[in-house]
Amino acid sequence: MLTISAALRAQIVAHARADHPDEACGVIAGPAGRDRPERFIPMLNAERSPTFYRFDSLEQLRVWREMDDRDEEPVVIYHSHTATEAHPSRTDINLASEPAAHYVLVSTRAPDDTEFRSFRIVDGEVTEEPVEIGS
Repeated sequence: MLTISAALRAQIVAHARADHPDEACGVIAGPAGRDRPERFIPMLNAERSPTFYRFDSLEQLRVWREMDDRDEEPVVIYHSHTATEAHPSRTDINLASEPAAHYVLVSTRAPDDTEFRSFRIVDGEVTEEPVEIGS
């Protein structure tokens, strides 16, 4: 189960809405080994595409080094889908490289409704998990 604050959920959704019609992406870092998302890190979609996202390699290197320096890890890796449901695509599954992370997908396909779902992706296996919104 992913437990995430209402404020962090709102930041993810706001980022997804702001970048629409392109996919948005980013990370929420947290203390290593604690499975607690705390620090919101919006990232650039290097593809600037409505159907695909990719972290900019230099930005990703900088963010991952910063997390290492702060004894953090990527607790949540998020991105948006702009025209489809909030479910990992085959490409998303193939690119998932952090087995301990929660993969959050937000769909911005409906202007007044936002799908917000979380998945675990390990060795190509996708498992949806409940999301609990805390304070």
